[in-house]
Amino acid sequence: MERTPSKRLITSAGELKALAHPLRLDLLEAVTVHRQLTATQAAEIVGESPANCSWHLRQLAKYGYLEEVPGTTGRQRPWRRTSDGMQWLDSDPDPEVEEASRSLTEVFVDREVDRIKRARMRPQVGEWADSAIATQSLTWLTPQEMSTLRDAITELVIAYSGRVTDPEQRPPGSRPVRLLALAARDDSLQSDPTP
Repeated sequence: MERTPSKRLITSAGELKALAHPLRLDLLEAVTVHRQLTATQAAEIVGESPANCSWHLRQLAKYGYLEEVPGTTGRQRPWRRTSDGMQWLDSDPDPEVEEASRSLTEVFVDREVDRIKRARMRPQVGEWADSAIATQSLTWLTPQEMSTLRDAITELVIAYSGRVTDPEQRPPGSRPVRLLALAARDDSLQSDPTP
């Protein structure tokens, strides 16, 4: 039976701040891809010391992003994700939550853009040479249209999301591909600064 992916909505300033650290995002990604990792295994993947990774893994667990794999103890205990995905909103009536959310978004975007730039700099061969996507668009949308566009893009990506954690779903010849979709209102192009 296919499991329904779970997505966590992050709504507290503490949970947002705990995640707004590039190494913690790296660790979450590594645990996601490998399903479960010890601090030592994670350290090898992210290029940090096991002690540093252990501390950050415990912080992620403290805020509910990770948990120890049941039935394991000691120094070699593996960690696993508590949800398949995360979501947070940039606006909130609580100014502390809104600030933490915007900070997390900034760390997240900077990290992803950096990863994509580094991946694009590596030479690609064969069919991969011209398969990369670099596209930019400018249009005028309403807030509802932007939400519809976000949902459509999300739906397209979710169709492939099971491949991250389940190697059996990966077709022969597939490789990890980093996807990032961004859209933001940009009033700098408008002569009338109405809200």
